Parts: sequence; C-alpha cells; structure tokens
Amino acid sequence: MPAKIGILSSQRGYHVLALEEAIRRSNCEPAYFPIARLTGSIGGQYDLHAGGVNLGDCRALIVRTIPAGSLEQIIFRMDALHRLERLGVKVVNPVSAIERTVDKYYTSFLLADAGIPTPRTIVTEDFQTALAACIEMKDVILKPLFGSEGKGMVRISDEETAYRVLRAWELSRYIYYIQEYLPHFQKDIRAFVVGDRVVAAMLGVGTGWKTNYSKGAKVEPMVLSPEMEDLALRAVRL
Repeated sequence: MPAKIGILSSQRGYHVLALEEAIRRSNCEPAYFPIARLTGSIGGQYDLHAGGVNLGDCRALIVRTIPAGSLEQIIFRMDALHRLERLGVKVVNPVSAIERTVDKYYTSFLLADAGIPTPRTIVTEDFQTALAACIEMKDVILKPLFGSEGKGMVRISDEETAYRVLRAWELSRYIYYIQEYLPHFQKDIRAFVVGDRVVAAMLGVGTGWKTNYSKGAKVEPMVLSPEMEDLALRAVRL
C-alpha cells in the first residue's frame, strides 16, 4: 500500500490540488482534510479524524494553512497537531514552528531579538495607543494577528481613516497589530527552505501594495543573493 500523505487546509484550492499531484508523482496517496472538520476523540475508534477519515493513518501531514478563527479554534487546531505528533505522524512544518509563525507578534519579536531586520511594530488592545501609533508613523499597515494571503490587511495613511478603522476593529475585540509601511516598489521575495538549504525562491510583483499571489500578483523564479539566503536560513533556525 502506498504511504498516505495528508494535507490540512481551510479549502481545497489550487495549492492543495498542486500538492496532491506532487504527492501522486512520488507514488504516495494524498488525502485532503478540511481543518474546520477536525474531530478529536478520547476512547473512541480514532484519536483524530475529519469527515470520518482517520488522520492517524497518515505517514505525514502537510499543514497548508491555519486560517483565522476564535482563540478556542486556534488552540484546538494546535492541540490536534500536537496530538498527531505524539501519535507518530510527521507534521510539516513542525507544530512548534507553526505556533511561532501563526501569531504575527510572536514571529516579529523572535526575528527582532535575533537581529533580523523587522519593520517597526506596535501591538496593543488599547484604541488610543493604536491611534497614536498610526498618527506618529504616518503610513502603516494594520493586520490581523492571525491570518495569511493578505486577507484583512488595511493600509492607513491619515488620522481620519485610522480613527474609523480602529473603532471598527475595537467593536470586534481585535488586537491591533500595526507595522510601519516600507516602500517596496510593489515587489516582495519569498524563499522556500527545506532542512538547511534554500530549495527555491520567487519574486512577487503586485498591482498595488499587496504582493500576494492570491491577490493577483505575478510571480517568477529567482536566485537569492548570499545575503538574502543567509537571512532566510537564520529565520528558519528560529
């Protein structure tokens, strides 16, 4: 029987389909699991399943996305991944790494403490502190603490907009994660590291300040400079 490789994601989009094809080419069996259907069982037939399919049968599990959710949802998803590791399933990336990157504040202070260049950042629950930060830094990006693919991010460059947006977030009890905007010519660079080497990198070119592929950016392969490669490896080691 071919080894079963699970893919955990919020939806079966283009990225999951591409992973499924790559897994088949490796003579393994892909299995997609919607993250919102995770079910843990203690004393039942399966420890963890989704839609009645046992995740414990997987040789490995690729975690494609941890979507935004309530605190309870995020904690349960992390608990489920820890449980799978205890059952001997290889989780990619490791749960400890996911915990350090799913939370933007946690990620930011790890990078800054290690001397890796990091945008100036303010994280607070307090409306007045957040408003003062927007006014003082003048041009900022307000981001969800949990989230990806550029979803929910707002660029703020005037006090009136800051007031209205921050008040709206206050009503939903969001944390204000605010970063100083850095001019980047509508481009960004992303590197993919496996083990201790960069296996691929790409340049993303957006039509606006967001450079996510999911937001319409064009991407092309590139070779990193030694300095960029060193930054990528240093970040991964954290």
